[in-house]
Amino acid sequence: MLNNFRFGAALLIGTLALGGCRAADELSVPDGDGAGLEAFESEDAFERFAERMEDLQGSQQTEYVTTVDIQEEAAAEAAPPPPPMASVSADAVARVDGEQITNTQEQGVDEGAIVKDAGDYLVILRRGRIFTVRHGGNMLDPVDSSDAFPPGEFVPGTWYDEMLVRGNQIIVVGYSYGDFGTEINRFTLGDDGSISYRDTHYLRSGDYYSSSNYASRMIGDELIFYAPVYMNWADWRSTMPALRRGGASGEVLDLVEPESIYATPDTLRGKYPVGVAHTVTRCDLSAAELECEAEAVLGGWGRVFYVSPRAVYLWTEEPYMPDAEERDPAQLYRLPLDGSRPGAVPVEGAPVDQFSFSEDRTDDVLRVIVRGDANRGGEGMWGAEFSSGDVGLLTIPLGSFTDGSERIPQEAMRELPSVVGYRFHNRFVPGYLLYTAANYGSESDGRFFYAVPLDGREAQRIDLQHGVTRFDIMGSDAVAIGPASGGALGFSAVSLGEDVTIEDVYLLPSASEGEQRSQAFFYRPDSDSRGGLSGTLGLPVTRTSTGSGGEFLGNASAIFFLRREDREFSPAGDLVSRAKAGVDDNCVASCVDWYGNARPIFLRDRIFALMGYELVEGRIENGTIREVRRANFTPRGRGER
Repeated sequence: MLNNFRFGAALLIGTLALGGCRAADELSVPDGDGAGLEAFESEDAFERFAERMEDLQGSQQTEYVTTVDIQEEAAAEAAPPPPPMASVSADAVARVDGEQITNTQEQGVDEGAIVKDAGDYLVILRRGRIFTVRHGGNMLDPVDSSDAFPPGEFVPGTWYDEMLVRGNQIIVVGYSYGDFGTEINRFTLGDDGSISYRDTHYLRSGDYYSSSNYASRMIGDELIFYAPVYMNWADWRSTMPALRRGGASGEVLDLVEPESIYATPDTLRGKYPVGVAHTVTRCDLSAAELECEAEAVLGGWGRVFYVSPRAVYLWTEEPYMPDAEERDPAQLYRLPLDGSRPGAVPVEGAPVDQFSFSEDRTDDVLRVIVRGDANRGGEGMWGAEFSSGDVGLLTIPLGSFTDGSERIPQEAMRELPSVVGYRFHNRFVPGYLLYTAANYGSESDGRFFYAVPLDGREAQRIDLQHGVTRFDIMGSDAVAIGPASGGALGFSAVSLGEDVTIEDVYLLPSASEGEQRSQAFFYRPDSDSRGGLSGTLGLPVTRTSTGSGGEFLGNASAIFFLRREDREFSPAGDLVSRAKAGVDDNCVASCVDWYGNARPIFLRDRIFALMGYELVEGRIENGTIREVRRANFTPRGRGER
């Protein structure tokens, strides 16, 4: 039985009997219309709520995390002001954007990445710097480089992780442990490939980092961020979601008012202690000055979030309160991108990462695969790497997202075959859900997966010649990739027809994955291939005899390319790194590749391999890839090209 999922159970009732605490029924809750979550009526209501939370946090153990110190530095200690903002042409956003070279989860939802195409240039983010390399005109020439932070204003403890490009805007997203929180730096890309600093904004937040997920998304001209904000209820105004323009002495603007902070009825009444305002911020990139607005929902610390073209979904775990007789149930929130009111449903268990979600725009449902005892903390930091418990598929009609108090019918949860192992891999692919689990360091674990038809038919067990560390999509089919015996890396082509079958298998000798992030993989179907049954995939690999790769920080020695012709694999070969060990790049900021450093790039009729500071172009002829040219853009010193 799926004992860990109790979706039909009644919500807990009653109040916390804590001496000296304001009674829960003294906090008024607005009369809702049942259409979604309610927000606080006023600042006074939020003030009373904050007092209640302060009482509760002083009465029992909670998951409260000390917030980032957001007090501005004294003007005398502030860095010199940055140079004037670079001029922005009227067609800054109207300019034709580059080709989509990022392996994103959802079509039309771009993700923060380490490399983007921008017309005639590739823009690359690495180790605290931005680089441009011209590929237009059949070239491959490094052009310019710039620090990824404001000139003269690097704050120690800041990591520059993700980058997006819109028109001639380069947007770099980082997190600062020594300043306000999330840092957003914008640069202008010139027609000649030059990079000029534009402006900086800070979002007050906790660290967004996840070994699996990405903090930023972009849909059209709208930049979307998720970040947790850890509330200090004794001084809640100092920890409210806010935006700061410029450096330490810049203007601070509240992003949300109490009327834009949503919670379930029991939370609004102060029944349970909560410590996190989970905040979704949306910024308009078409405006000359970055204009942002935000909404927040109050919930537990652990979280997993997913962005579809229509909404942001946020699964928060119940607060960690081992001594509490009652605690706030876990909630799944839906924050629509059309501006309508957020909604929620009470849940148990937890998804592992963003790939545990899929919004079906045809049936208007959200599907989520969950485990009964996912690691507390959600996907934050390395939480996505550990989970356990029973497995179930939850199907939620979008109309079920209301005020977070309405129970989900038991039939919404479909029990799935259990798997053993704490490293869980899952992916929704056309018509199916694929999943498996394994433990680290065992080649014999996880040599199978389950394929769950989304039309309700029974799950199939599919046996493999190798383990699974990655599922991805290949046209109308899928691929399973993972370690095999003898230190090989296995690739299995998964046909997604009426039944799921393995069409072909290729074992790459003496190799392992050199990157674990989803964006490290890319499959490009041939232009004349029906259903994408023929094409080329690229994946960073480490060519060793041990089968040990650079799981999180990137350790690729090559990009491997595998051809597929009518569902049959044939190796095209490698584009190999020639980087010399121990070369000093004069790094001063973000000197660890937390998001990896290698990507296959398919750009129109050309193929590139990005590996660290090397960009190698290749061409496939007679089924084999050969090197055409390479460019090395290793910095030679601060301010040098």
